[in-house]
Amino acid sequence: MERVLLTAEEVAEALHIGRCTVYDLLRTGQLRSFKIGKLRRIPVDAVHDYTRRMLDEEDDIA
Repeated sequence: MERVLLTAEEVAEALHIGRCTVYDLLRTGQLRSFKIGKLRRIPVDAVHDYTRRMLDEEDDIA
């Protein structure tokens, strides 16, 4: 079965950024997440959406 939820650490590894940067993205609402009990989880689709938005912004600058 394909993973649908990731931890902040897994997102950091996938995007090659720091864990603190992931938490900053979560805090500012740039990356969607939700809590299951006390655990914060990030949908894989939210990571894809974030990267698409970043690419679109990059295209707008170029």
